[in-house]
Amino acid sequence: MPQSAQPSFAEMIEGTERSALHLEMRDTYFDNERFAAWRRGGRIDWEDRASWWRGFHDQIAAAVARGVAVRRARIVSEPVSEYIRWEHYVTRANVMAGEQVRWLPRRLASDLSLPGNDFWLFDDRVARIHHFAGDGSLVTDEFSSEPAILKLFTSSFEAVWERGIPHEEYKT
Repeated sequence: MPQSAQPSFAEMIEGTERSALHLEMRDTYFDNERFAAWRRGGRIDWEDRASWWRGFHDQIAAAVARGVAVRRARIVSEPVSEYIRWEHYVTRANVMAGEQVRWLPRRLASDLSLPGNDFWLFDDRVARIHHFAGDGSLVTDEFSSEPAILKLFTSSFEAVWERGIPHEEYKT
């Protein structure tokens, strides 16, 4: 699909009716200002929602409000990286928007069949596959409705989800 024809995340989640699944398997992603601020000691004032709530949270909250189950599973190495410690901290915002999040220590995933890339899966009908550079920056997204890919993504996500530790119980 040409880059210009690819739908945005907002368009994908708005068209989702039942489920949006997100599998993340990297221990670090691109550096960003929010992570840099956290590294300098900055913390979120969770009482001041306007200071941390973003358009992404609106999109998730709207999907959840119309009955979409939004689930995110993360496979992480332990001890966790500094990036994952920060990500665990900011995941509170995802949960407040209505996402369900689980964490799976990588040592518990050795016998799982997993894809080579992170992905979103919308209604088990279309996958948005993320391709990252070695430094964690996003290179491109690819979309697929290929039945074999959808089947692998669904089964791998569910296997990770089944073993995953709910966000509230996982300690970094």
